[in-house]
Parts: sequence; C-alpha cells; structure tokens
Amino acid sequence: MQQTFFFQAMIYLAAAVVMVPIAKRLGLGSVLGYLVAGVAIGPAGLKFIGMEGQDIMHFAEFGVVMMLFVIGLELEPSRLWRMRKSIAGLGGLQVAVTTLIVAGIAMLFGVSWREALALGMIAAMSSTAIVMQTLNEKGWLKTVAGQSSFAVLLFQDLAIIPMLAIFPLLAEHAGTADVHGAGSASLVSALPAWQQALVVLASVTAIVLTGKYLLRPVFRMMARTALREMFTATALLLVVGIAVLMTSVGLSPALGAFVAGVVLANSEYRHELESSIDPFKGLLLGLFFISVGSSIDFSLVVSKPWAIAGLVAGLMLLKMAILFVLGKIFEVRTAQNFIFSIGLSQIGEFAFVLLSFSTQEGVLGKELTDTMMAVVAISMAVTPLAMVVNDKWILTRFCLVSAGLQVARPSDIEEQDNPVIIAGYGHFGNTIGRFLKANGVEATVLDNDSDNVDFLRRIGHKVYFGDATRYELLDIAGAGKAQMIIIAISDEEKRLEMIETVKKHFPNLHMLVRSTNRNDAYDLMNAGMMHIYRETFDTSLRLGVDALKLLGHRAHEATRMAKTFFMHDERTLKHLSSIRNDEEYIHAARQHMEELEIIMQADRNAIQLSAPANWGRKAEAETA
Repeated sequence: MQQTFFFQAMIYLAAAVVMVPIAKRLGLGSVLGYLVAGVAIGPAGLKFIGMEGQDIMHFAEFGVVMMLFVIGLELEPSRLWRMRKSIAGLGGLQVAVTTLIVAGIAMLFGVSWREALALGMIAAMSSTAIVMQTLNEKGWLKTVAGQSSFAVLLFQDLAIIPMLAIFPLLAEHAGTADVHGAGSASLVSALPAWQQALVVLASVTAIVLTGKYLLRPVFRMMARTALREMFTATALLLVVGIAVLMTSVGLSPALGAFVAGVVLANSEYRHELESSIDPFKGLLLGLFFISVGSSIDFSLVVSKPWAIAGLVAGLMLLKMAILFVLGKIFEVRTAQNFIFSIGLSQIGEFAFVLLSFSTQEGVLGKELTDTMMAVVAISMAVTPLAMVVNDKWILTRFCLVSAGLQVARPSDIEEQDNPVIIAGYGHFGNTIGRFLKANGVEATVLDNDSDNVDFLRRIGHKVYFGDATRYELLDIAGAGKAQMIIIAISDEEKRLEMIETVKKHFPNLHMLVRSTNRNDAYDLMNAGMMHIYRETFDTSLRLGVDALKLLGHRAHEATRMAKTFFMHDERTLKHLSSIRNDEEYIHAARQHMEELEIIMQADRNAIQLSAPANWGRKAEAETA
C-alpha cells in the first residue's frame, strides 16, 4: 500500500514537473500543462494511473476550496457590497439565461424536460479554478474583465446550493450507487426542512462569529510562538474545519471557505494567511487539473468523435455568445468583453459534482453522464488554448498589447496598488509611514511582531502581520507592482535576507534600507545597497548639534558643522566598507579622522569670517 501511494505521488509530481514548465515556456499557461500531464499519465497515455484518478480528483477539489478562501481574503465586505450589482445581475442572468437556452435546445433534440433542465444547470457552470488561475497568471484580475468574471463565478458557486436541492426533484427513476461519494447524505438530511434551514443558518453564523471574534486571538497566540509551521497548521485547520462543517450540513465547502475568507479580509493576518495557504492551494489545484486530464474517457471520444467535438464547440460558442451579450448589456468594452466571454465559455469543475449527483439521484442516465463528463473535461482543457488565441490574436485588434495585457485606458483598472511597501513598523518604520501618509502617500505595511500589529491597528494604522522576507508574502502584498520598498525591520540578518529576495524576484523595486549602525551599513553596501539610512546616525548628529548650542556655539554654526560632518562621513563610509584587513582599516580610519578635523576647522573659520556676530543668536531666539 505504501509503495502504491509513493509511486502514485511520484508519478503525479513527475508529470507536473515535466509538463508545466514546457507549457509555460510555450506560452500556454500552467493549467494546460497540468491537463496535458494528466492525459499523458492517464488511461489514454502511459497508463501509469487508471480510474483511481477520478477518486483523486474529488480529494483534489479541496484545492478549489482553498482558492475560494484566498479569494475571500482579498474581498473586504465593503467591496463585496459594491459588487452586488455585478454578482446578482451579471452572475444571476448568466446562470438563468444559459440554463434556459441549453435546456430548450436539449428539448429540441428529444431530451425530456427534466434531463434538459439538469443539463442546462450543469452547462451554466464555469471553471473557477481555470479562470481565476489564468487571470491571475496574466495579471488580469483587477481589470473590468477580471472583476466581471469573478462576479459570475461567485454567483455560480452560490447557485450550486439550490441546484443540489432541485436535482432530486427532477429524478425520473431510482438512483444508482453513489459515485465516488458525491452527494452523500449530510448529517442533517433526515431532519425536517425548517430544521435543516436553521442548522445551515447557524453554521454560517458560527463561521462569521468565529472569524470575527475568536480567530484573531488564536492567530495572535500562534504568531507569538514565532514558529511559521504552527501558523500554517492553524490556517490549514481553519480551512479543513470549515469544509467538514459545511459538508456535514449539506452545503458547499467552497462557499463556507469563501465566507470565512471575507470575514477575515480586514484582519491584520490576512497576508500571512494567504501566503501560508498558497503553496497547498497551488499544489492541490495542480493535482485537480491532472486528475481532470486523466479522467477524459478517450475510448468514448474515439467511438463518437464528431458528436463530442460538436457538443464541446457548440456549448462553448453558445456560452461565449451569451456572456458577450450580457457583457455588452453591463457596458463591458469590447476588448475586455472578449476576455470575459472566452474565459468563462467552458463548463467547470462543479459540473463533475452535479453530474455525479445526478447519476446518484437518477436524473441522468449513465451514457449521457459519461458523454457530458468527456465534454466537460475537454472544454476545460481547451480553455487555456482559447485564452492564448484571444491574447495573441483577437485582443491585438482592439489596441491591446498581448504581452501582459497593457490596458488601453487606465479606467479599466479598478483600483491602484500602493506605490510603497514598508517592511517593519517599529519606531523607525512607523515614523516613515506617518510621514508618507501625511503627504498623501499610501503604503502597504508588513510587520512580524503580532503585539505591535495589534496595538497599531487599534489606534487606526493599516498594518498586516507577516514575515516580509518571504517571497510569497511580498508578491501578495504587491511588490511586483509597487515602486519602492522601505526595509525598516530591526533584525540585521533578516534585512540582508530580504535584500537578496527582492533583488532576485523584484529587481525593478527601489530599496531604501534601514541600518542599525556603521558596521551594519558596511554589510548593506557590500550587498549592493545605495540608499542606506543609519538609525543612530541622524539622531546622534541632532544630539551633537544641541550639545554644541548648549556649549555656546551659534545655532547656524552647529547646524552647518553637522551637515559637513554628514557629507564627509557618507563619503568615507563607501571607502571603508570595501576594506577587509583590520590594520588597513585602522590606518584608513585615522586618516579620515584627521582629514575631517582639518575640513571642520576650515569650515568653522569660514563661518566666523562671513557671519554677523548676532546671526546665530537671532536664529535661536526665533526658534525658541
């Protein structure tokens, strides 16, 4: 058993490692790479995996649950309320219109109205996993097309609940055995309808209240342990626990995860939660796509290729046309509308759930279910190719640059990302953040001290908990789009680690770095930093200026001396940072000290010769 498990794990990982980089290199995207990997190792290819791939797919659907949790983290409730028109209007119309038109066409071909309605609801679903992954990879999530796609996908996810309730009412004959455990009875299925409704309401309320009042103290406690794996374990426990709760009361675990994410969207821990969940989400989504590829029944496809191809093409073109018309009604401009309509034209992963459930409930016959399984899988596999065609050929006709979607008008972007990221929000970073905000510059702030984050948020600062040295967290915080990052964390080793991370992954990001002292500044200079700010240096000079004034020096003289000292010290710092030998360093340092004394004496003499006798006294009186 262990051999089988490890062998299967090796096959899946090897397939992904080989095919995904090739697909990315060819500009086809990671999703298509995963799907091709599944076909290659499945029954139609090398036969490394058999029908158990479909069982694995149901386990891998947990990746979709995680993805919706992360999406929820990105949505503040106020933003969700602003999107209500798109979610209910655009999303609701898409599901209703697609269901009715597909059902009508199916009835014209002699399908009973019950089966036709079920097929219409199944065809209305699009792939949240493929669409969101593709939009994210191409940087389209914040465009009008991205936001419209998200609204429709969110409504579809919500629509799964009433669909699962309607399907048993459409049954014409007794259901067959449970398929892969789909649609298995929940703990509340034996209760009366009003009691089921109360349990469902209580479960959703529990998620909201737990997220609002209980989870922050728990995350704060985990953060204080300073063990990253404990924070990750807590995040996974949260998502798994929600999935178990939602499944037990007969609701979609993806919906529960999304609600929890929205509740935590304003939490200071959301960036750290997202970066902790992200690797698992990506791996499980990849596993899901591989399973979809391996589940395609090519023997069925070969036996009736034209029928399958016609169904795939017909359904995708029909959905594309419906979405395009709805996009026009909701005033989505043409170029964005192509992204929106082509992106959502496939039938999505929830269709597998509905098909399995329809078989169990006796809504659809086995032959029709198998045919639709193949159609759904192929439509998902074709979507990344359709997006590539759209990106490289169709969009160029509407004044868009295919590489990275340089949007023609800035108004296509819903909101701007903060131009500055501040890593570390202690006394040093806090001063910088307050100064920037006072001048109208918003910054994304990351700090790894949970108590400090909690205190600063209570007094009104938008600070997020997280280890800013991690690439995943910086990426999620917007480092790829920001103009500069201010590295103000107190740990010297962490600063150097963060510099290397930024240089490797975000080379266009300007770095302004805090330095604890002179020796630390040497290390930062040797790491290639040009903008270094010694936290003790400026304060020490300001104290020195006040000391000179108290000793009787004129204010302007003390200030000018400090400026001269600063300029000379910055020059010598660059020279001394390159010296490694102790004796050579001592000799060079003495030379610079003697040089500095001569320069300072000359400057003092120049000031005394040129300044009126009462100049400094007047300045002191005016500032007193």
